[in-house]
Amino acid sequence: MIKEKMLPIAAKIKEFKIIIAGILFAFLWASASTATKIGLHAAQPFVISIFRFVIAGSIMLFISHIVMAKRFPQKKEWVQISIYGLFNITFYLGLYVIAMQKVSAGLGSLAVATNPVFIVLISAVWLSHKIKFKNILSLILCFIGVFLAAYPLLQNSFATPGGILILVTSMIAYSLGTIYYSRQNWNGLHILTINGWQTIIGAVFLLPVLFLTYESDQNVFNHDFWFSTSWLAIAVSIGAVQFWLYLLKNNPIKASYWLFCVRYSVF
Repeated sequence: MIKEKMLPIAAKIKEFKIIIAGILFAFLWASASTATKIGLHAAQPFVISIFRFVIAGSIMLFISHIVMAKRFPQKKEWVQISIYGLFNITFYLGLYVIAMQKVSAGLGSLAVATNPVFIVLISAVWLSHKIKFKNILSLILCFIGVFLAAYPLLQNSFATPGGILILVTSMIAYSLGTIYYSRQNWNGLHILTINGWQTIIGAVFLLPVLFLTYESDQNVFNHDFWFSTSWLAIAVSIGAVQFWLYLLKNNPIKASYWLFCVRYSVF
């Protein structure tokens, strides 16, 4: 009898935790475009990215393996983490930081609101998920709301066709990574371990591009650079992504709807 009474309470607590995680994720994730813009005043995009990922990955792996003594990935898990890192770090964030040179921060944040649409469509095609009418209606209403809220800013936003194309491509990569992560069996591998290694491995995949594009005279390691990379590493790559992975673990489709809140978090 007592257990039966406790079940609704436990469900409400879990729901509350999901709401808090979603709000914090939206706030922190929305800050990435502004922080990236600040960093681009001081350094090249891939220099910012590599520093960001190495800092974030190192902190997470230190906490996971040294402080918490969590196990290392094994065999197939390395492949899964590498594929996830390729989508979520190399393609998504690598392309995103390039796009931010060609579009405004506001437009960059607005683009994140396209991810729920991509995630639902990819789920329908890749996973044969049926799209219910209420899902379609909610997506349309949310997207219209985001567009209306952002329209005044878009009128004066800077953007190039190439920048928009790169931005959209990065969002598709992110959506693919989201679906891939949610479909894998991680065998109890700790979330910090997954996030830490996918961040480091994603950064390694970006190294050849860094070497090909690096120009020393375009990089000044000043206050703007260190503020940008530190915020992107700690607040976004660690904080926001941890909340995101928690939301994905519960329900990837429902988690994607929190991306609509990212747009409002920058106002």
